[in-house]
Amino acid sequence: MEREKALELVKAQLTERRYIHTLGVAESAVRLAKKYHADVKKAELAAIFHDYAKFRPKEEMKQIILDQKMDERLLSFHHELWHAPVGAYLVEKEAGVTDREVLDAIKYHTSGRAGMALLEKIVYLADYIEPGRNFPGVEEARRLAGKDLDEAVLYAAGHTITFLIGRNQPVFPDTIALYNDLVRKKEGE
Repeated sequence: MEREKALELVKAQLTERRYIHTLGVAESAVRLAKKYHADVKKAELAAIFHDYAKFRPKEEMKQIILDQKMDERLLSFHHELWHAPVGAYLVEKEAGVTDREVLDAIKYHTSGRAGMALLEKIVYLADYIEPGRNFPGVEEARRLAGKDLDEAVLYAAGHTITFLIGRNQPVFPDTIALYNDLVRKKEGE
């Protein structure tokens, strides 16, 4: 799918603020894909569509999770996680994107998972460091992104976990698995 068509489809689903965020994620994903030798077109497409389902009604997302037999653990966690796997499903059904790498990058951009593929890491990190983000630690994440993709993803996952714990919120098991996976890889070096 061409960039302009993807942007047109996504813009209709998002607020103006979220659309600007999406453009920043796409810009960051392209930059990371070039640096880490990933498919630039796939990275950009996944980044453009990453928040496609962000503003779908919670009941609709819940029903899709149930109907499509997605990981039902999602329903025990904050609905903010739901838009990623539901988005991957809807991007395939409504936008006709069938590339599994692109869909998986969309699906795991919020939670991450152990054994993430290169494209998944790029979109996960691009969402975290896009130029519009401004929170304690984002500059360090950007610095690490310029040096080592796994280190940057590990840092982002660690900060996400710490943020959730600091607010007495549960951490989705896939996020813990991502963190543990990267720590073990680092220890094995």
